[in-house]
Amino acid sequence: KDFKFPVHRATLYTAEELFHGLDLGNLESRYRTLDHIVFEEYEASGRDDSDSILVTLARRLHDHSITEALKSMLTGRKIVAIMGGHGLERRNPVYREVAKLSRLLSREGFLMVSGGGPGAMEATHVGAYFSTRTEAEMLSAIELMSDRPHAVGANKEFADPDWLHRAWSVRQRFPIPTGDEAACQSIGIPTWAYGHEPPAVFATHIAKYFANSVREDGLLLIANHGVVFAPGSAGTIQEIFQDACQNHYFVANGQCSPMILFGRKYWTEVKPVWPLLSHLAEDQRYGEILAITDSVETVVRKLLSYRPDLYRL
Repeated sequence: KDFKFPVHRATLYTAEELFHGLDLGNLESRYRTLDHIVFEEYEASGRDDSDSILVTLARRLHDHSITEALKSMLTGRKIVAIMGGHGLERRNPVYREVAKLSRLLSREGFLMVSGGGPGAMEATHVGAYFSTRTEAEMLSAIELMSDRPHAVGANKEFADPDWLHRAWSVRQRFPIPTGDEAACQSIGIPTWAYGHEPPAVFATHIAKYFANSVREDGLLLIANHGVVFAPGSAGTIQEIFQDACQNHYFVANGQCSPMILFGRKYWTEVKPVWPLLSHLAEDQRYGEILAITDSVETVVRKLLSYRPDLYRL
């Protein structure tokens, strides 16, 4: 059987590959890209409950090859993940703060990863993408993407017809400077389970999965130097306690790593996760590297001071 996706591949995807054929002058061209064609096939053939063993096996082989390709990129790297809501709009000040944070962490040598979608995830890759440019250039680029047509309601910006086109236009206007490719690397890890949300085009490498469970668990496991949790809803809260469980039982290679909740009021009042999380971490090793803050600089300082050798079994 022929599939629209490569059953086995040796490397991760790139935005150029997933969005080949995107035409900035034609909003409908989004639906002719490889990314969307694979999503349509995924839905038509049964999503996660396909009756076809051929389809199921092909997807598993694809995801296995993505995991293997991802491993080869992570060896020897200090990896930080940023989690957060897909509904965070580009005009929101928190989006800019996440981008600033990711830019500073990239400049400190961390490899930034995220769930690879819109909102806080996209901001993560914007920061890494602009890590060798000035902060002012990055903020001007974000401003160019922030003016939207309001075709959909608040916190659904990714559903605007030109969401992808605005990002791609900025990407063309601000290419990664020659020679800075390694310094501007970041990895997005999205899934076709949320295929209606286009992947963040500022990620230089994209590990796109069919199985969301494999993708989420793996994303947290690879963040060997910590996870930052920007404001988000059900998905982000699930990830917070999934990461806490990994730290609680030293699941990630016998190591626990920092968890930083970014947004004190949000995580204590709007979605009051902090009281339960901090109580859960009492008398646990990872409780020493658990933090909540509103400060980008504090996040950077805490992640730089982390010593993995002190937090192993």
